[in-house]
Amino acid sequence: MKIIKNWTTPLRYQPYGQWSKEYVAALQQQVDQSIWRFHYHIQPDTGLLNDPNGFSYFNGQWHVFYQAYPFGPVHGLKSWYHLYSDNLIDWKKDGIRLEADTPYDSHGVYSGSALPVGDQLFLAYTGNVRNEQWDRHAYQLGAMMDTDFTVKKWDTPLIPDPPQGYTHHFRDPQVIWYQDTYYMIIGAQTTDEKGKVLCYQSDTLSDWTLLGELDFTSEDMGYMIECPNLLFVDGTPVLIFCPQGMPKEVRSYQNIYPNTYITAESFDTTTATLRSPSALSHIDEGFDVYATQGFQAPDGRALTIGWIGLPELTYPTDQENWAHGLSLVRELHMKQNRLYQVPAAETTALRQQQSTYTLEDLQDKVTVSTNSYELQLTLPAEQTGELVIASDLDKNNGLVIAYDTTRGMITVDRGQMSHVINAEYGTTRQYQTNPGEIHLQLFVDQSVFELFINHGEAVLSGRIFPLEDQRTLFLNGLAQDIAFWPLRSMN
Repeated sequence: MKIIKNWTTPLRYQPYGQWSKEYVAALQQQVDQSIWRFHYHIQPDTGLLNDPNGFSYFNGQWHVFYQAYPFGPVHGLKSWYHLYSDNLIDWKKDGIRLEADTPYDSHGVYSGSALPVGDQLFLAYTGNVRNEQWDRHAYQLGAMMDTDFTVKKWDTPLIPDPPQGYTHHFRDPQVIWYQDTYYMIIGAQTTDEKGKVLCYQSDTLSDWTLLGELDFTSEDMGYMIECPNLLFVDGTPVLIFCPQGMPKEVRSYQNIYPNTYITAESFDTTTATLRSPSALSHIDEGFDVYATQGFQAPDGRALTIGWIGLPELTYPTDQENWAHGLSLVRELHMKQNRLYQVPAAETTALRQQQSTYTLEDLQDKVTVSTNSYELQLTLPAEQTGELVIASDLDKNNGLVIAYDTTRGMITVDRGQMSHVINAEYGTTRQYQTNPGEIHLQLFVDQSVFELFINHGEAVLSGRIFPLEDQRTLFLNGLAQDIAFWPLRSMN
């Protein structure tokens, strides 16, 4: 069967029911042959995955949805694909639960959030509608999911139009319960194309009152803000969001669009203000993280999950008709007025029997059976060197993690790999910490890595595409406290 390579707008927005089972099976056959499929990260069966949606805890289980387009590695008619888990690492596939099938979401079920309400899970999302001139209309919509995963959409929009003075680039509602009422945080664009976050309040979930723009900065946030999330991390308000077109003088970045956050002393609901906001920081210092979504778990933890991929960019798996994945679940904490992110505690259950590699082993080389592992080590003070992973047996074409503990500098370079991707946005990323010892915790999963620096002080993640025989890692330099675990596949 001929697989589509040249995507037209009518093809991208063709109703799901018009795609044959044979076409999807042909895609699946192609995907199954990929050497870059993840072992323990969420990925699409076929086609494209992007923003995580509806990350929540409901009816004794963890839930996450993602933006899905199952018919190719392109952005088309979006739906929400649902997964659930008992432990935050083994995710069971349920399938598409929100599809573009009403007049309010005819051209796509866009991003949103989930919140348990009674014995149901409330879903808030943006419905995308286009007219014959391809003008956009954004509706903010609601639905309820029962304990058997049956979803019923509400008949009328939560918010039928953006407020006066804002365009229909108005999307990604996050609904939270705070101080005995509901608040909605949503990305917006003014008619003079300035990115904003709007704040609404409701006592009923169906009738929403605009409180105004969320006041958290006087800086230029570009022409649009996507995926805003307000969390309370150990009691501290943290706003995570994606500014598009933000001047790099506001906060330096290399990615096409950054994923950023600010912390604040308090959230003043009467004026929709985050008091005493911090400077803007990156939620991930790496190459490919976007649209991070978080929520407050019943056990008090603030948990997040992000899209490892970026809008408008291409990756080698596009040729295999699948694209992107989601990060590990991360646990957020505040330490000394600074945000820390660590892998969720449950992640340790992925570990298989620990390997007893010595410093001498790493300084020579270690070849693993598969690029699916966790490596921890401590880099001594006043040292320079480099850790290289996913290289060939001759120590070529790997991902280079260079360190200079005298300066406190970590540099990750993926420009030496066999597949160099999106080089126009730079092949290196750097993180500056304090001089002295540096601890690294590295997760590798076939074609993705997540590097946690100094027990969560920073995270640096990205996609890599080693060849099948590129499974060697080695260390040029010194390290101590080396620990290595092969990681099992998701059950």
